[in-house]
Amino acid sequence: MAQSASQPKESVNGDGEAGLGAGRHGLSLSWKLLFLTIVFVMASGVLIYVPTVANFRLTWLSDRLAMADAASTLIANSDASNIPRDIQDDILAAVGATAIAIRSGSVSRLIATVEMPPSVDRTADLRSMEVVREIVDAFDTLFATTPRTVRVIGVTRSGGVLELLINDRALRAAMLNYSVNILWLSALISLITAGLLYFSINRLFVRPMRHMTENIVAFSEAPEDSARIIVPSGRRDEIGIAEEHLAEMQRDLRETLQQQRHLADLGLAVSKINHDLRNMLASAQLISDRLGSLPDPTVQRFAPKLIGALDRAIAYCQSTLAYGRAGEKAPARRLIVLSRLVDDVADGLGLIGNPTIKWENRVPADLEIDADPDQFFRVLVNLGRNAIQAMEGDDDPSIVRRLTIGANRDGNSVTIRVEDTGPGVPEKARAHLFRAFQGGARPGGTGLGLAIAAELVRAHGGTIALAEKPRPGASFEIIIPDAAVGNDRSEEPPKRGRSIS
Repeated sequence: MAQSASQPKESVNGDGEAGLGAGRHGLSLSWKLLFLTIVFVMASGVLIYVPTVANFRLTWLSDRLAMADAASTLIANSDASNIPRDIQDDILAAVGATAIAIRSGSVSRLIATVEMPPSVDRTADLRSMEVVREIVDAFDTLFATTPRTVRVIGVTRSGGVLELLINDRALRAAMLNYSVNILWLSALISLITAGLLYFSINRLFVRPMRHMTENIVAFSEAPEDSARIIVPSGRRDEIGIAEEHLAEMQRDLRETLQQQRHLADLGLAVSKINHDLRNMLASAQLISDRLGSLPDPTVQRFAPKLIGALDRAIAYCQSTLAYGRAGEKAPARRLIVLSRLVDDVADGLGLIGNPTIKWENRVPADLEIDADPDQFFRVLVNLGRNAIQAMEGDDDPSIVRRLTIGANRDGNSVTIRVEDTGPGVPEKARAHLFRAFQGGARPGGTGLGLAIAAELVRAHGGTIALAEKPRPGASFEIIIPDAAVGNDRSEEPPKRGRSIS
């Protein structure tokens, strides 16, 4: 997996691997994996050893019975009392027994025995075996510290019953030797298996996870450094998917941090501009008040509009810092004659008598809307200014440039449409159309106009959407409910298009 050039300070731990911090102690994940693998494989070996040692004991006793059965076959037609003592001793030594007897039906015959047979301490009947009992007997023999005589009972090849008396010391010695061999073999298998599992799991899982962890630590130290974003390895398993999602998350976080830094810088700049601009506007307001007292008819015609524009500008400056910190203030709703407000918007945007853009006010003269006049003025100004800037991008005199604002009442709400004949909104700008600094469709635009308009519309309990338009251009549709209805429908989903509500 490819890594970024910048990495955190590393230390070397006990297994030679780069650690994530010099202050961390304890076994690494790789060593823990190796240790647990050895423990589990050894535990599996113990579980296998328990039944196998019991089976070894049965096999050892069965071998002695087979040897005794063979010896009894050779002397079956002889009288045991006629067998010389040295031959009996040889037979007993070969079998490892102190007495051999064979029983057929109710007749029992002693094949060989020592002069003084010992008393029986344990009995092993090989004719009927139970797993649990045989395991218990095996460990009983294994842990016995004093010699004991075991009576072994089995079946001969001819169908008779063969009995042996043997000392269990030879059996115990054989079982101990077998246990040691099993222990070494289990240890060897454990080491080989653990090594194979360690290297395979370490390469497939531990190493990629360690690299991801190191990348996360490195990215957390400088999240705005694009060189520290993880580069996915291209694996198609879960780790590869995790790498891809981590890279996507880091890119999103980096963009978010850059936007926050940009907003912080912008907020500082706006606060400085706001302070000085309010002073300049206040001075302009004093001058406009003096102009309003002049008797000139032209001055008397334009002075009220100039004073109104300055009043709005001062109010905007006072509320600028509220945007992005605590939001706009609650709208002071009044009944407004919408067509007159639209005319004021057109006058403020310079659309009256504009030589290049045709202006149409299609709002019915008697249509009233329940809204804050200053805030709704700002909504229409922002939408109108965006439309003008979009249409002014082409100087071809044959292109139709028209801005239209229309409205109609539908029950307890008013629908306003702001339409233009510009190039329209690009598809890539529609996903974040009403987000500050993300929804700008014009090169160099900030997208603040639509974001402010959406916030003000939302404060009225309404919706704003980019509506579908059959002809070229953009069409924004605003729905403003009356005050009593707006509180009830503030959570209503948008009706159509990409909208903010």
